[in-house]
Amino acid sequence: MTSADPQEFFALFAAERRPDPYPHYRRWRESHPVAAFADRMFAVSGLAEATQVLRDPAFGHPEPEYLDPADRLPDQPVDESGRVVRAFLSLNPPDHTRLRRLVSKAFTPRMVEQLTPRIEELTASLIDRAPAEFDLMTALAKPLPVEVIAELLGVPLDDRERFAEWSHAMARALDPPFLQRPETQEPAVRARQSFVAYFRELAARRRREPGEDLLSALVAVSDAGDVLSEGELLVTLTLLLIAGHETTTNLIGNGVSALLRGPDSLKPLGTDGENAARVVEEVLRYDSPVQLTARTALRDTTLGEFRVPAGSQLIVLIGAANRDSATGPAPESFDPAREPGRHLAFGQGIHFCLGAPLARLEARVAFRELARRRPGLASSGTQEWNPTTTLRGLSTLPVTSG
Repeated sequence: MTSADPQEFFALFAAERRPDPYPHYRRWRESHPVAAFADRMFAVSGLAEATQVLRDPAFGHPEPEYLDPADRLPDQPVDESGRVVRAFLSLNPPDHTRLRRLVSKAFTPRMVEQLTPRIEELTASLIDRAPAEFDLMTALAKPLPVEVIAELLGVPLDDRERFAEWSHAMARALDPPFLQRPETQEPAVRARQSFVAYFRELAARRRREPGEDLLSALVAVSDAGDVLSEGELLVTLTLLLIAGHETTTNLIGNGVSALLRGPDSLKPLGTDGENAARVVEEVLRYDSPVQLTARTALRDTTLGEFRVPAGSQLIVLIGAANRDSATGPAPESFDPAREPGRHLAFGQGIHFCLGAPLARLEARVAFRELARRRPGLASSGTQEWNPTTTLRGLSTLPVTSG
């Protein structure tokens, strides 16, 4: 482990580096696979070290805080003792174990599998409606995931536009404090309040009149008498919205962008999209929609051969770790023919992404249908990146299909 200049670390995320941060990640990782950049603050960029942090129970999350009623934001879910209710993604066992088990009983592989025909129908319709020249993000990458998660949750059709707006506003506030921009906070708070109020009412409706959607299943789910509280339901829905919408949008956009920068455009997908699943895995490694995550050392421990005191904060640079040489040969190259190997795009250990099968399915169908319906797709202008770091994705991707 080495010590690093904090400014050198923060510079990794400078706006001018956003189009291609990876050369800077590479230089940092080669010099600092684990680095202390402030008091009890560590950056982790090596694949082995990042994997350890994500899998080792010595690393987790701070316990939820207790809030005085005067300090609470409107509609902020708290439990009976005044403790902030968090989604299971940011909890430690046994709270994490209990909540994830409950959600998993409702959000099942069978439910995802049953969505396949609808995802194929939506994807084909979106691609066929697009003109010869279009913005791929607006035409496909953004609407497809929000339509899917909205249908999964049973959101009425007329509400889906604001559903997408809430998701985007909340996602922009997910960067760690040192990367936050003040102008993102207020819209995120308003969006969260609107989302909570909306789903509180919709959940009450599903209790009275249950349907076949995931929201109805979450409202009714139980395990040996244990059920989701209203606060737990609301934060779970928030997690599902952002994880099920923003990250999949970015996976599709980042993947098409990487393909179009290559010499063969969409040809690596195969004439019938038969290689789409392999391409999805390479995109997840090469340009992950989730670039970083955070953990806290829950006790004095070691990372590799280095001591990490209890309470230390660790920033895991997923985007850097995914291009470690340990992932395979020529890790800085986008190789759609690469044999799928190790990557951390969906995390590791107990926090491995519950929605990974759905994200893979949507991206696979999107890539396959593009190969079938727009095989001559090419870039037609300058792409622009969203001003966020944790979730990496494009705001625009102009393309032409000839």
